[in-house]
Amino acid sequence: MSTTSEVTVSPESVTVDGRTRTLTVVHQQHDQQAGAGKAPIVLVFHGSMQSAATIRSFTANTFDHIGAKSGAVVAYLDGHKKHWNDARIVNTSAARADGMDDVAFTKAAIDLLVRRCNGDSTQVHAIGYSNGGQLVIRLIHEIPAALAGAAILSATQSVPDNFAPDSAQEQPVPVMFVHGTKDPIVPYAGGMAKMYRFRPRGLGLSAQETAAYYAQRNGITTAPTTTPVSTAGPTRVERTDYRQPGHQPVTLYTVHEGGHTIPGPRTAHPRFLLGPTDHTLDTAQAIDEFFYRS
Repeated sequence: MSTTSEVTVSPESVTVDGRTRTLTVVHQQHDQQAGAGKAPIVLVFHGSMQSAATIRSFTANTFDHIGAKSGAVVAYLDGHKKHWNDARIVNTSAARADGMDDVAFTKAAIDLLVRRCNGDSTQVHAIGYSNGGQLVIRLIHEIPAALAGAAILSATQSVPDNFAPDSAQEQPVPVMFVHGTKDPIVPYAGGMAKMYRFRPRGLGLSAQETAAYYAQRNGITTAPTTTPVSTAGPTRVERTDYRQPGHQPVTLYTVHEGGHTIPGPRTAHPRFLLGPTDHTLDTAQAIDEFFYRS
């Protein structure tokens, strides 16, 4: 993945249900390898109590360059009052209480990027962290045909009693996960998700059960394979791949001793709230490779 290409940043807005919704669009100066055709689209959804600007800074701007060699346009979307209306029943955020249609917002953002940035509506990839990851889970179930792939960071599939997507569809989607075993907010082993140890968000599957759920959803029947990615330092990373010819892939990066964070060589998070950050896995590069080389 290129991280040296220049970018230009522009604020944009769309109107959804009479409300103005905002996003930050990063236009990449195409690498020489990139074609002159339509640009793939990468949508980034922040976590609770964050914004588009926050997650862009949170990841040291590394997500700006996902899909650079393909000339992708990257858009960071803003949630309503810093939250998303995901499909969890136990979600008391303003986004859900106010009935924000974040699926419609996603569609409107895609339409905007197609019109103004020559975006390719058949090559839309979604990335979500924490509450944003929960929204991506909702998108996979409600508008899977709109997604060419998804990356979900520090979020797991809710148990059936805590999951209520509208008009769920079964179309398979390639999905990649990154999750720390010491996540204090969304337990790696499954159980009650909580916002900073209070305000419960409902029960979820474990990270491993979540990956297996999507493998089954994609029709994969072969056993997964697990390989070490990094072994040095206070954290270590393993990669579990579900692969079968003719089926969309699923990958889980398990960050042993990692917290509710996004691993990366340049990322930094408040350890006392979120737990340790792994610096051996470059999450942006891993996502880039999964989206464009799987």
